[in-house]
Amino acid sequence: MKIALLTMSLILFLTAPIKSLADAAVGDVIVTLGEDLTIAQKEKVLKDLEAPDNAQTITVSNAEEHEYLGDFIPKATIGSRAISSSSITLTAKDSGLSVATQNITSITDDMYLNALMTAGVKDAGIKITAPFEVSGTAALTGIMKAYEVQTNKKIPEEVKKAANEEMVQTAELGEKVGKEKAAEFMATIKEEIAKENPQTKDDLRALIERVANDLGISLTDSELNTLVDFFNRLKDLDIDWNQVKDQLSATKEKVTTFLQSEEGQSFLDKLKNFFISIIDAIKALFS
Repeated sequence: MKIALLTMSLILFLTAPIKSLADAAVGDVIVTLGEDLTIAQKEKVLKDLEAPDNAQTITVSNAEEHEYLGDFIPKATIGSRAISSSSITLTAKDSGLSVATQNITSITDDMYLNALMTAGVKDAGIKITAPFEVSGTAALTGIMKAYEVQTNKKIPEEVKKAANEEMVQTAELGEKVGKEKAAEFMATIKEEIAKENPQTKDDLRALIERVANDLGISLTDSELNTLVDFFNRLKDLDIDWNQVKDQLSATKEKVTTFLQSEEGQSFLDKLKNFFISIIDAIKALFS
């Protein structure tokens, strides 16, 4: 299961009682399961998620996935079955977010992180998986609903749709500039919005153009207009931009702490040795 920290469906059918906000505690786990998983697939997913036996479970339907994604991607892309599954574990206050994915092909971990921060999800460890490779576009819906149940805090419907739209827009931009750079681009825009609080669409356009130039991203007029319209709508929604900024900072700090730790250094050494072995193998082919 690959792990990437930022460097960046829906009526519920509950099988366990909803906890109140006062009962939510660090370490609490809630699992979302695609409604169309077979028994064998469900067992595999629960194993991959390392879900505890007492984890609260939510079932997500394909109809719910279409409700939140249907305005942004073709119905055929969403598909006719709810397969993507996830778990969300509450972590300590101000610890930031982390995401780990498996068998997800279109959406990167950082794309999920960005969209979840927009939705107001904070301080949690999230795992997303499927029994076979899927695009991953539908997983966000289940995660947001799980967070609502876990914290007893309602995410406004328009914010949920905005988070899904952001995820799709980032994925589409990623096809042009690379997935990681697209995620960094969207995260940086939100950081700058939190810092500068642009008041007009012209201010917002200038901000987006500046971030794009800083990251070496060339946007068409159509792409720029789409982004300006999207972030302008975000500014009118009930989004806590200071919280978004704080979660971005906490998540970045978590990455830095990990890389400086003994475990992180060991990981980097293994990664370096891996690439050295690849280079040596290539050299051997031509010697």
